[in-house]
Amino acid sequence: MIIALDGPAASGKGTLAKKIAGQFGLPHLDTGLLYRAVARGVLDRGADPGDTAAAAAVAAALDVAALDEDRLRGAEMGEAASRVAAIPAVRAALFDLQRAFAARPGGAVLDGRDIGTVICPDATVKIFVTATPEVRAERRYRELQGRGESIAFADVLADIRRRDARDSSRTAAPLAAAADAHLLDTTTLDIDAAFQTALGIIGRR
Repeated sequence: MIIALDGPAASGKGTLAKKIAGQFGLPHLDTGLLYRAVARGVLDRGADPGDTAAAAAVAAALDVAALDEDRLRGAEMGEAASRVAAIPAVRAALFDLQRAFAARPGGAVLDGRDIGTVICPDATVKIFVTATPEVRAERRYRELQGRGESIAFADVLADIRRRDARDSSRTAAPLAAAADAHLLDTTTLDIDAAFQTALGIIGRR
């Protein structure tokens, strides 16, 4: 069973994916971390996240087992990851890695921007998780505050809108709901309600 969750930043798809994976005893891959890791590698080299050659080189050598999630979180990394994710060569380099993870015996849960449309178009269940930009910005704002980052809400909202525009308009695997995806709007749902709704979708499928 392959479960694909897609959606924009801070929609709740990552938290949902983790809970769903735990519910069914399946491995989980947050594909956004892959792009954050590429961005981190590019920055560590002293290059710009928009540097196609540098980003492609880091993506080609990426080791999933060596991902350091603590270094990959934060506002700076989110913006940098969105930039490298728009580079076709980076997406191509990470394609096989994601497909191999999904092909594990028994299945897997993957969340990202193009799981149901590009990585796993034949996924057993596809869920597109969304919420209004304002609600998503509030969630991300609280998350960043919890990490000790000092940032204004207006800046978080502007970043959310900027990433939405970039993710939806890029030429390589733009953010979009698959035609057969189930829409899950979490604007008015807490995580428990969203989780129960997702389980209902999976159960019906």
